[in-house]
Amino acid sequence: MTTFVDEVKLYLRAGDGGNGCMSIRREKFKPLAGPDGGNGGDGGDITIVADPDVTTLLSYHHSPHRRSNSGEFGMGDYRHGAKAEDLELPVPVGTVVRDADGEVLADLSEPGMSYLAAEGGQGGLGNNALANSRRKAPGFALLGTPGDEIEVHLELKTVADVALVGYPSAGKSSLIAAMSAARPKIADYPFTTLHPNLGVVDSGNTRFTIADVPGLIEGAAEGRGLGLEFLRHVERCSVLVHVLDTATLEPGRDPLSDLDVILNELNSYEVPEGQVPLTERPSLVVLNKVDIPDGRELAEFVKQELEERGFRVFFVSAVAHEGLRELGFALGEIVEKAREERASELESRPRIVIRPKPKRQEAFTIRVEGGTWGNIYRIIGRKPELWVKQCDFTNDEAVGYLADRLAKLGIEDALVKAGAQAGSTVVVGAGEGQIFDWEPTLSSAAEVMTAHGTDPRLEESSRATRKERKAAYHEWMDAKAAARAQLEAEREAGLWTETADEKNS
Repeated sequence: MTTFVDEVKLYLRAGDGGNGCMSIRREKFKPLAGPDGGNGGDGGDITIVADPDVTTLLSYHHSPHRRSNSGEFGMGDYRHGAKAEDLELPVPVGTVVRDADGEVLADLSEPGMSYLAAEGGQGGLGNNALANSRRKAPGFALLGTPGDEIEVHLELKTVADVALVGYPSAGKSSLIAAMSAARPKIADYPFTTLHPNLGVVDSGNTRFTIADVPGLIEGAAEGRGLGLEFLRHVERCSVLVHVLDTATLEPGRDPLSDLDVILNELNSYEVPEGQVPLTERPSLVVLNKVDIPDGRELAEFVKQELEERGFRVFFVSAVAHEGLRELGFALGEIVEKAREERASELESRPRIVIRPKPKRQEAFTIRVEGGTWGNIYRIIGRKPELWVKQCDFTNDEAVGYLADRLAKLGIEDALVKAGAQAGSTVVVGAGEGQIFDWEPTLSSAAEVMTAHGTDPRLEESSRATRKERKAAYHEWMDAKAAARAQLEAEREAGLWTETADEKNS
């Protein structure tokens, strides 16, 4: 069963914005008291947060699909929809966030750092918010926009001050267990450690973290063994401790040859740009298992040559706890020095100033793309794409409002300059986008609608006045009297006679 995961792929879907409401207020004696539709709520954002209480990405390995809630719809009586609650995804400190192409989006190397991975959709405006002096009663509302849907890769790089590297079964797990409260798995066979272990060491007034990674073997750079896969966990370490086994029984192995192999593999590992290569960082050599007579004898034999190479050498026995105190103090001094250098580097870094984008930035661009049936004119821009998503194309008034917004932005003039003609295919947005058949003479709502925001129920009544009704009545009576006179004249002329039943009726 998997217990440690340091690399995972996440599929994030932020919540959609709620739709705005189209509503007309009705009161006693005021059946049409004006628009009262509320706005829709914004969708929830998805934020990745560095949490020191989280040590693995295991939960995201089992549930890689995460989604935040959508905003509520607006309602009548000026009631706005509720904004959806944001979703926070806690990850271990040291997690690197990458996009699907491998580009680094954020490096969460400090507790509390956060990255907005997916932004929730924007809530649509209700018809009350769309009303103005010219559009008194809008018969439409704006739709909520969909939230971001992205794929991100999380890669855990353990934040530790000291890293233990060496061959399998060199005693790294025993050493970290003896120096800290960590309890890694310890056994007498290679590759017992299958994932990095962390421990906290108190040495005098210094407290530092120490990491134990799976053992390295020759050829790790070509994929052999497990160590190279976990070398990312030593990228952030200030000190490397080479743990050499002085009591190995494998033929052809000794502390000096083991060190050469480890240094060669560390040199083959490429660290991110701007970081010091692993082989150029401060390092110590620990000759482990000196509690065994043959091990101590071999340690005494190779100590001088290691010191000539520039290494500080320590005789250590994790079983007998020999040499641990001296090793702890030496590591504490190096860690303190590294922290001071890091602090001075941060102070000397230039101050980052975030300036707002200028207001007069390019609102949109038009790309002419060749197609089977002629050129396609694609409009790319934040505002046009957002407005198209907010438009309810089942409402003619909403379509007219969209046309007005696009015309005011200058899109029609830009299409003419680009060579578009009546009937040309226009696409708003990347990919499939929203497709239109462009008609220049109908691009403005003023040309297809007499007025926006009108409601026939609010128009003035065409009821006739009293004088007009009286004149119409007299005209009707005169016409009736003329019809009776004509019938009487026809009867006297003998054109028709009354029957007995008609006389009695």
